[in-house]
Amino acid sequence: MSTHLTLYQPSNKTLGLLSFILSLIALLESGSLYAEPSLADTVAKIKPSIVAIGTYMPKRNPRSVFMATGFAVGDGSLIITNAHAIPETLDIEHLEKIAIFYHKDNVDKVIIATELAVDKDHDLALLKINDERLPALTLGSAASVREGQLYAFTGFPIGMVLGLYPVTHRGIISTITPNIIPMINSTQIKQAQFKRLQNPYAVFQLDATAYPGNSGSPLYHPESGQVIGVINKVFVQASKENILAKPSGISYAIPINYVENLLKVRGYY
Repeated sequence: MSTHLTLYQPSNKTLGLLSFILSLIALLESGSLYAEPSLADTVAKIKPSIVAIGTYMPKRNPRSVFMATGFAVGDGSLIITNAHAIPETLDIEHLEKIAIFYHKDNVDKVIIATELAVDKDHDLALLKINDERLPALTLGSAASVREGQLYAFTGFPIGMVLGLYPVTHRGIISTITPNIIPMINSTQIKQAQFKRLQNPYAVFQLDATAYPGNSGSPLYHPESGQVIGVINKVFVQASKENILAKPSGISYAIPINYVENLLKVRGYY
């Protein structure tokens, strides 16, 4: 008596399903299924949009001086920075002009800029360049920002000391706080601070350390690169920490909706 062994022959449909399951398992184990742009990828995209803010004077030594940061928006000819980064007066007699500086193709470049608008209440300034178009950053939503979320900012800490090489820091939103709070002692209130107390607004407080040259740097989502704020090292810190002999390493950022308002006023948004 002979016995016949019949082997199970899976259908093509079953084989296809099995192949899909095995591929899915491999993706899960490798982490590729959840792969998203890393901060390193985002920084590489952000850096060409980052510029230094300062002035240029042909017969000065050095001719170029910068102490703050800015970033391109709109069509790439518009630059956002802090208002305090723009000199109140220029040496017109010696041809001093507002300028932006950036590093491209291993060459340091300078472009003359003009001031389009200033929002002193939120310490923002809008500049325009005519000889170049830089990659513009995308503006995100300040309303979507939550405490505890991680963000990054890129700029030029300490101004010219480190050269035209943008530096990136990251930190969480420690709190969303008023830009100024009442002092314990009324004698501590200065005239400018008293004015701000009349119309306070919320700013982002970070646990990352920004330096004076970082003023004007974009605060952005580490994966999407969308800008949700503008780093402000001088304006807000002077309001909230003026009673400290040695101000802390806490940093602040002006929410991006005030940038949007500034662009709308000029018809660019």
